[in-house]
Amino acid sequence: MDADDTMGWESVELDGGPGHGLRVRVAGRPGVLQVTYPCAVEPQAENVSVHALFIYRRDTRRRTGGDQPVRYGFDAASP
Repeated sequence: MDADDTMGWESVELDGGPGHGLRVRVAGRPGVLQVTYPCAVEPQAENVSVHALFIYRRDTRRRTGGDQPVRYGFDAASP
């Protein structure tokens, strides 16, 4: 057991969508992860930032074991 396991942190992998293959560390196995990407804005939009939002949901159907990370699948239907 590594130090992160005792603190509740674990490695998860994103499956599908723009974050496909990314591995991140999460605590407490949240049901949903939110991934954002910055968007370019027109010069007249002073002091405004826009981010594209992508939702990933924990895949509870897929069993993990050994060194396999928990997987979060892209939810294309989410806003």
